Amino acid sequence: MFGYVTPCIPELKVKDFEKFKAYYCGLCRSIKSNIGNFPRIALNYDMTFLAILLDSLSEDKIIYKREVCLIHPTKKKTILQDTSALKYAAFFNICLSYYKLLDNIQDDDSKKDKFLSYSFKRYLNKLPESFKPNIKYIKNSLYKLSDIENNAENKTFDSICHHFSDLTAFILSNYSHKDSENLYWLGYNLGKWIYIIDSLDDLKKDMRNGNFNVLNHCFNNKNLSYDKFYLEIKAKVDFILGTCASRCMDFFNKLPIIKNRELLYNILQYGLLEKMDKVFMRGAYKNEKSL
Repeated sequence: MFGYVTPCIPELKVKDFEKFKAYYCGLCRSIKSNIGNFPRIALNYDMTFLAILLDSLSEDKIIYKREVCLIHPTKKKTILQDTSALKYAAFFNICLSYYKLLDNIQDDDSKKDKFLSYSFKRYLNKLPESFKPNIKYIKNSLYKLSDIENNAENKTFDSICHHFSDLTAFILSNYSHKDSENLYWLGYNLGKWIYIIDSLDDLKKDMRNGNFNVLNHCFNNKNLSYDKFYLEIKAKVDFILGTCASRCMDFFNKLPIIKNRELLYNILQYGLLEKMDKVFMRGAYKNEKSL
């Protein structure tokens, strides 16, 4: 469930786009410095958002540096100097990537993902002791999610979404006690949004392969084909996603943001809506295939 929380580039100021890239490269460098070189292949935008949000609650000054990147060796890139927020996001990046690989193996029995999961587990075992309770929380949350998905009869839509929503809320709010309640509820609604949009994005594939999908399970009471069910469900799902995105903004506006406000506003106000347009294949994305 990675890659959905991104900025809307057409609505982003140039300075904020450069800032986002500096955080993205900073997270990549933090993974290398604090965990290892190989796990950088799992670098994703969602954890970049996490680093930006948590760093924006800190009064620490943003320090940039210019360095050559292995991927782009011909010119120096602007990279954010490592911070505690970047380290926190780096650790969660590898944890969530590892459990995502396990989920892929369960769904598709991919040999590639099996190989990657073995490699990631070695790095996971080397994470600091202080981070081990977080690993336990992730493992327990995803176990509960898997359990309710495998035993979903008579379970409500919200109860199935809850475990991933709560996990995302935990990740956002566990970093600091500073306004943890608003961070929790921002994370909860964002996690619910991610879980639902991922389910919509995978709906056709899940129905074809017989995999669990919360939308198909909870709303396809007539056992419709994908094409008919999608037409019936899209307005309802659009409303639910829009409500989650709106609540994210409500709780974001209550946070004592010190820096990066315009960048974060772009991600939560425009980025989520742009991603919805892409998954629903609306507007500029109408003739594109879904992710």
